Amino acid sequence: MRILHFADLHLGVETYGHLDAATGLNSRFLDFLNTLDRLVDYAVQTHVDLVLFCGDAYKTREPTQTQQREFARRIRCLSESGIPVFLLVGNHDLPNAMGRATSTEIFDTLAVSNVYVSNKPEVSCIPTKSGIIQIATLPWLRRSALLSREDLKSLDLESLKKKLEDILTGIILHHASELDSKLPAILAAHVWVVGSVLGSERSMSLGMEHGLLLGNIANPAFDYIALGHVHKQQVLNTNPPVVYSGSPDRIDFGEEADDKGFFEIEIKNDGIERQTGYSFHKLEGRRFLTIKINIEASDSDPTSTVIGHITGQPVKDSIVRIQISLPEVGSNQINDPVIRNALKEAYYFNIAKESAKEVRLRLGKFTAEELTPLNALKAYLETKKVDPERANVLLEYGEKLINELNSTQDTK
Repeated sequence: MRILHFADLHLGVETYGHLDAATGLNSRFLDFLNTLDRLVDYAVQTHVDLVLFCGDAYKTREPTQTQQREFARRIRCLSESGIPVFLLVGNHDLPNAMGRATSTEIFDTLAVSNVYVSNKPEVSCIPTKSGIIQIATLPWLRRSALLSREDLKSLDLESLKKKLEDILTGIILHHASELDSKLPAILAAHVWVVGSVLGSERSMSLGMEHGLLLGNIANPAFDYIALGHVHKQQVLNTNPPVVYSGSPDRIDFGEEADDKGFFEIEIKNDGIERQTGYSFHKLEGRRFLTIKINIEASDSDPTSTVIGHITGQPVKDSIVRIQISLPEVGSNQINDPVIRNALKEAYYFNIAKESAKEVRLRLGKFTAEELTPLNALKAYLETKKVDPERANVLLEYGEKLINELNSTQDTK
């Protein structure tokens, strides 16, 4: 049995994009669709048994009709090819208010053939051309769905996180007890595993999110544990495999050096025991490229120095940022039009100059140079002791506003 595992698509990311004249759509949206198309083509051409998506189909909780239409077209392609698709609900798929539909619930409502959606912990038996597979799920769960107000009253943050961890661990143990040991089984979870290396979901570094210890999720009752939520692909455990597929496309410069793609799982049964193999398949999405240049005070032609660093770099069709560090008195010696001309083949570029200056202390141990706007917002929310769930929502919207502001400034 062969399964394709991916997650964190985040359709709707438009940072660094521009209006595509042919379609009227944001060019970055088209980037993400092209990457998804390559994934779908691989699944169809190699006749996989199941496509497993582990949450966060869209960037926002309220995707546009166009974003939903384009995602549905790709899911329909898999469905009509006879490939079952299992969609797990992630934190970006949840509405802002209880009682509203999730962004992927429409597939369930319309009873789309070969498409299954899970927005609550459950064990489903999915028929495939190679037999039945059990999918136990742990979608993203709100604290309010796990705890009552009475539970919250007397708990500090650490006690709250421990209680949530115990509840999530209990769900996994319950799932394991329900499995038919004769059938292959996968645990699909959209969750933070403590110790995983983070991608661009930086809010997790604040310790606000509930998470699971690796030992609590690596349950041997499952042949494979498929994870979503962290954008960096990584294997946390090998027996059983505990795997973050990561996001299939780069979202920002925090993911510049990361390989992007999906995992292919193969579960074999030799009549005695089942064996699970897995491999990562790279998808070549839009390249991000940072070029750092240090201009010395003695440099008589800093523009030529900058051009020299750019020459030979793969700037064509890349999202490029040039970071120039130079003496304060030398900032006017840089010929910006010449540098912009050297970057004319880039998909997008930004030139940032940083003049040497005295370091200013801000917020205790942090310096003004070290504290980004998003980190400043995080520190503020921590100081004000904002409810963790509300803080995560505020961080999500704060990051979006910061990205929009940066994008606007970069185009000026």
